[in-house]
Amino acid sequence: MTSVGERIRQLREQKGMSQGDIERSTGMLRAYISRVEHGHTVPSVESLERFAAALGIPLYQMFCHTNGPEPAMVSPTTEQDKEEERFVLLLRGCIHNMEQANRELLLDLARRLAGQ
Repeated sequence: MTSVGERIRQLREQKGMSQGDIERSTGMLRAYISRVEHGHTVPSVESLERFAAALGIPLYQMFCHTNGPEPAMVSPTTEQDKEEERFVLLLRGCIHNMEQANRELLLDLARRLAGQ
């Protein structure tokens, strides 16, 4: 499984960008960018948003590891959409190590809450 830092490096290299390009675009220090790409630092959601903006991609693409075409999605435009995207990313991090039975329980709970 590819780490988010490795994915950022892959995307940066695919776009023909250097760490210096990302530094200039985001204002983040090159040393920090290097630490993220090498897995020594886990970036915050805010930092991930800055990386995505510098790379010119929607945030979700940092977590897609498909070999086929990317799904057609629109970048969030409203503050509510952005907040929902942040929430989904946080939730994804929480369920990563969860057992399947607990995932199903969480999904059932979410469906019930959405129905209210």
